[in-house]
Amino acid sequence: WLQHYCDCFKHVLERKCSEVAKVTGNAHPDSHHRPKRGWIWNQFFVLEEHIGPDAQYVGKLHSNSDKGDGSVQYLLSGEGAGTIFTINELTGDIHAKKSLDREKKSHYVLHAQAVDRFTNRAVEPESEFIIKVQDVNDNAPKFPDGPFSASVPEMADIGTSVFQITATDADDPTYGNSAKIVYSILQGQPFFAVDPKTGVIRTALPNMDRETRELYSVIIQAKDMAGSVGGLSGSTTVNISLTDVNDNPPRFPQKNYQLYVPESAQVGKAVGKIKANDEDLGVNAEMTYRIANEEGAAMFSISTDSDKREGVISLRKPLDYEKKKAYSLNIEGVNTHLDPRFSYLGPFKDTTTLKLIIGDVDEAPVFTMDYYIMDVYENAPAGTVVGMVTAQDPDSTRSKVRYSIDQNPEGDALFTIDVDSGLITTTKSLDREEVAWHNITVMASEIDNPNLVSYVPVTVQVLDVNDNAPYIVTDSAFVVCEGSKAGQVIQTIRATDKDNFANGRFTFALPEDLPANPNFTLKDNEDSSASVLARRQGFSQVEQELYQLPVVVWDGGEPVLSSTSTLTLRVCPCQRGARTPVCRAQAFLSSAGLSTGALIAILLCVLILLAIVVLFVTLRSKKSKKEPLIISAEDIRENVVTYDDEGGGEEDTEAFDIAALRNPAAAEEMRLRKNLQSEVWRAIGTEALSPALTLPDEDIHEVIKLKVVEADRDTSGPPYDSLQTYAYEGRGSPSGSISSLDLPEPQTDLDPSEVDNWGPEVQILSRVFQEKGQQDIP
Repeated sequence: WLQHYCDCFKHVLERKCSEVAKVTGNAHPDSHHRPKRGWIWNQFFVLEEHIGPDAQYVGKLHSNSDKGDGSVQYLLSGEGAGTIFTINELTGDIHAKKSLDREKKSHYVLHAQAVDRFTNRAVEPESEFIIKVQDVNDNAPKFPDGPFSASVPEMADIGTSVFQITATDADDPTYGNSAKIVYSILQGQPFFAVDPKTGVIRTALPNMDRETRELYSVIIQAKDMAGSVGGLSGSTTVNISLTDVNDNPPRFPQKNYQLYVPESAQVGKAVGKIKANDEDLGVNAEMTYRIANEEGAAMFSISTDSDKREGVISLRKPLDYEKKKAYSLNIEGVNTHLDPRFSYLGPFKDTTTLKLIIGDVDEAPVFTMDYYIMDVYENAPAGTVVGMVTAQDPDSTRSKVRYSIDQNPEGDALFTIDVDSGLITTTKSLDREEVAWHNITVMASEIDNPNLVSYVPVTVQVLDVNDNAPYIVTDSAFVVCEGSKAGQVIQTIRATDKDNFANGRFTFALPEDLPANPNFTLKDNEDSSASVLARRQGFSQVEQELYQLPVVVWDGGEPVLSSTSTLTLRVCPCQRGARTPVCRAQAFLSSAGLSTGALIAILLCVLILLAIVVLFVTLRSKKSKKEPLIISAEDIRENVVTYDDEGGGEEDTEAFDIAALRNPAAAEEMRLRKNLQSEVWRAIGTEALSPALTLPDEDIHEVIKLKVVEADRDTSGPPYDSLQTYAYEGRGSPSGSISSLDLPEPQTDLDPSEVDNWGPEVQILSRVFQEKGQQDIP
């Protein structure tokens, strides 16, 4: 085979060289002369997985220039040169010194060159060639993703596709049968089969039942070399599960059940549960329960608990052991999701019988009625019988019953009940007008078991008796038009009675014990109403505006009651065209009923008051006009008047006259009072003083008392409080008094003419003393 490849390579090489010569124009003149050939080699092949002791021979490189004298040297470079592949430099033989693996690298690209050994010149140009690694069957098929899981519905037909499996082989699929795989089943027969070429797994048996067996472990083998002897193989496991379909009906574990239920079970509450089994799963096992017989369905109901798939039995009506001691229920369980493919398997439902045994329980007493309505007349005395309630023990023991009233802790006990008989009586007199209906609750308990209590509502109606007199509601005065004529209807009146109107109609009349009314009369309309009529005409509001009309009204009860009501009738000019009498709007003063003379007098008084007010304001304004203290606008400072005059000292009592603050009438009285003060001081001053120059206590005390009396009696004083201080020397001073006030004038040789030379201060002081001395001279 090597020689065949060499010949082919030579032929291809000669054709390529001829084409190149034509293109370049270097073709030999003799077109039939064969050109000179250079390299002689072909594409080399080497077997993988060589395990011999010697290096594997690959091929030979040879140049036409090689005469066999050893002058040509062969060189090798490229992939694996020197490490994997070696070349004999003299002969050009190539060997592989390592075992190769095609699955790792399928070919190698190398470069060959022939040079002159002595001159190192290239005898042939460098050329590229390929060494291909030839495949051998050294890799078994593999399942990279195994093991696998698959599912198929139970009861599937034969040949139903389950899963497709695929193996891989690393060997060369283009060379031989090293990578040609055939599938077979090693485990899983006779339930499943596999297609040898495609690896599709299919069911091999019909009616595989999940409830019988759910999981299957199938081992699939893949073998190369088309399954022939000597081929390599690999296997994997496919776990196949059967999915559920609704192919099983529900089944009750028993055909008969028994359940105990006490008669005290509450209506609407669960009393028991029942369950049917279904071998299917999920929605295929869902079912509903129902009670098939009418008697059981009338007393009980059943609902489905979807989570637990149970039938919950509840009580529809109260149980009574004394009436019926047992019930039988035909309960049916039916699948809700049916598959028509498996309808031939039969009805997907099951039936069982449940017997309910009713247990006797000590029950509370039962009243003969669910509620009671009784009545009693109002004003009936305490102890009046209202009615009777009856309760009895429903149990076979027939225990005695005691009665009581459930009293409202905030309300009054209006009724009482006999504990043995259940007779209800009143505890006080009732008034229908206050409360017409009373609601009470009666309790009944067994004597043997007081904890068992039952309740019943009792409604007591208070019947009416004629105990309230009728009366006429008169919220406002009735209108009498000034133009009313004799016999004209002024107003129609009706009566009101707190008692029930069933006491009869009302009768109206004027009081018989009073003289006949000259202005109005009354007509009974005999329909529980009466009309007020005008007896005369010519009513005038000016003459008399209001009239009083007493009216007596009787009811039709037993006994007959009556009352007298006084009607107020108001006379006024009425509006024209109004359906009902309406007073015409009037001025305020006219409505007050004042005459023309009274109005004129009022106006004159108002005018006189206005004139007095104007005069008073004018006088006040003139009096308030005074010369301003500040002439110029520039002199606006404080309200203080300053001057340069010096004061007269302690004796200058006339510098400011407080009488200016008083009214003129009291000025003279004030001056007289001052003269009196001077006389008192003069009298005191003329007396001999003690060596200590102190006044006697009794003298100064008298002066102070006198001042206090004057101050208390002074009604013309200033409009503010004033402080008057009176001081005197204390007694026992050895140095004597240092004050010069009110002392006798000492003897002095001072010439008065010399005072003028002592300055203005002394001159003013001198004048003050002189004036005081003149005042003291009588």
